[in-house]
Amino acid sequence: MLSLLLLAFAVAGMVISFAQLSDINNRTELANKDIAQMEAELKTLKGEGEKVQQQLTPEQRNLLIAAHKLVANKNFGWSRLFADLEQILPGGVSVSRISIQNVYQDGNQTKAELDFGVLSRNYQNVITMIDNMNNSRVFQADLRSQDRQKTERTIYTEYSLRLIYSPNYGTSPTPGEVDVVQGGTQ
Repeated sequence: MLSLLLLAFAVAGMVISFAQLSDINNRTELANKDIAQMEAELKTLKGEGEKVQQQLTPEQRNLLIAAHKLVANKNFGWSRLFADLEQILPGGVSVSRISIQNVYQDGNQTKAELDFGVLSRNYQNVITMIDNMNNSRVFQADLRSQDRQKTERTIYTEYSLRLIYSPNYGTSPTPGEVDVVQGGTQ
């Protein structure tokens, strides 16, 4: 009797499993058809977009590029950049200049390429700042040059960097989070 009961449960489980498998296969077929249809539509739209691009005069193309840049620059937030920099910069480093070279979209995220200059008396502070930036998930920093400056009272060096700024519209990493990413505190 117990064997028959277990056999009945096994058969019922098998019937339910096959029904679910059939349902999954049907959904997969529908999804594949939808994907194929969307790819065909995308191909058609890309073709139409290329036709429109070919019909534009060089002046209109330049105007379109300028309009896209204007929209990208409008999405750039200076206050967010300053807040993110404030979290990253060590005490012995001062910002001397910031200029935007390019603002662009990478997927759905706005990114900016910056020419960035800092002043410091201590090279190690700058290296620590670059490490903090690269570990922050917000900046990618590359040291480009350094120029030693000497006044009557002080000697300092100006460092030029190329930054890729990818604002994370959640929260900025705190200095403690940057230290954790680096594997310790400074």
